[in-house]
Amino acid sequence: MKEYDVVIIGGGPAGYEAAVSSAHYGLSAALVEKRDIGGTCVNRGCIPTKALLYHSERIADAQKLDMFGVKTYAEKVDRAALLAESEQVAAGIRGNIEELLKSLNIDIYRGGGCLQADHVVQIDDGQEAPVQIRGKNIILAAGAVPSLPPIPGIDCGRVLTSDDILEGRVTDMDSLIIIGGGVIGVELAGYFNSVGTGVTILEGLDRLLPGMDKEIGKNVKTIFKKEGIESVVKAVVTGIREEDGQAVVTYSTKNKELEIKADYVLCAVGRRPLTEGLFADGISPEMDGRRVRVDRDFQTSLPGVYAIGDLAAKIQLEHVAAAQARNCAAVIAGKEKPVDESLVPSCVYTSPEIACVGMDAEEAAAAGIEAVDGKAVLFSNGRTMISHSPRSFIKITAEKSSRRILGARLMCERASDIISEFTEAVFAGRTVEQMLSMIRPHPTYEEAAADALRDLAARLDK
Repeated sequence: MKEYDVVIIGGGPAGYEAAVSSAHYGLSAALVEKRDIGGTCVNRGCIPTKALLYHSERIADAQKLDMFGVKTYAEKVDRAALLAESEQVAAGIRGNIEELLKSLNIDIYRGGGCLQADHVVQIDDGQEAPVQIRGKNIILAAGAVPSLPPIPGIDCGRVLTSDDILEGRVTDMDSLIIIGGGVIGVELAGYFNSVGTGVTILEGLDRLLPGMDKEIGKNVKTIFKKEGIESVVKAVVTGIREEDGQAVVTYSTKNKELEIKADYVLCAVGRRPLTEGLFADGISPEMDGRRVRVDRDFQTSLPGVYAIGDLAAKIQLEHVAAAQARNCAAVIAGKEKPVDESLVPSCVYTSPEIACVGMDAEEAAAAGIEAVDGKAVLFSNGRTMISHSPRSFIKITAEKSSRRILGARLMCERASDIISEFTEAVFAGRTVEQMLSMIRPHPTYEEAAADALRDLAARLDK
């Protein structure tokens, strides 16, 4: 039986980053993956979704060309071709990761990994005699899968998950109902609307993107309405059925029971940790709900067995999984953790983009900190006017007494690129005045940050 310093189950961002980091520390590593290297992010999540959203932005740009005197005509969008191109992007990234793993002499085992006693991992690759390997340390990084709530009729055959969409199970549809107005729901709503599918979002809470700033959710709903995307909040789905080749969704809102029909339903209520088949009989780590419970060093209740990424993390983001992977490998190698995980920026790739980091004034108050928000609406920002972008804003929060930046909320073009300026500011404890002392290039979307900072400074002075 071959032995390694580290055996990692799962080849997504958490898994392959853990393997790469382990190799950099001089540890021998093996990676076990039953599907494609890159996991959900590369193959069925971040990368193909953002590729499709890039296409949708180009479609929207083409539709604006008439106002610039350029006449265009497109009879139909080839959705299958768009999906195929997004898969090409994913395949390229996947290939690059595999080449990196090979260059570092990391062994890749294809098959489902199941943790046995004595740190043995059994790999089911479809052969009669499964392969077994042993690791001095085991890192569990099996990831997550789409969650399906117990709604009557959810198995009627007309309900899709984001995996189904991105794997091309269905390419053409005239209408779609999306259950869930979180990140997955709003991003795919924007894509499908751009290619001519009628979209209705049903969200159970009181706004879209309920985990973010209230103004963001309100803005998204307003922009969606202008673009023809219907969204119903406080809508509780009570049943789904197939009728005459369509899906019929029953939901309640404002004490009314309503029905809506569409070709398909996309269930986008989140993802759950994938633990099925991960543990042999008699191997059972402590759990925290559906997540594997870990300590600050990612150690499970099983000695020498660690868990990272979506399997154990409260925040299911690629950059969180990758950070945990680097830190976990460092722990195993007896080194200092290289990444500070205390501050996590999050991005939503709608149009315009959304990016958030740190606390707003309301969250600061809940933590016992007196804080103030400053804001700039980008209606007069040159780049925003050139691109004819929807209503955009930058909101920045600072502590009242120290004037230190506590967080930022951006809803503007390139927000996902701009947010790192504020992540660094919160990390470094920069004040409003220090942020204002920087010169920002013109014309850019980012220069509106100075307007928000000036507004924040004036509010702090009151």
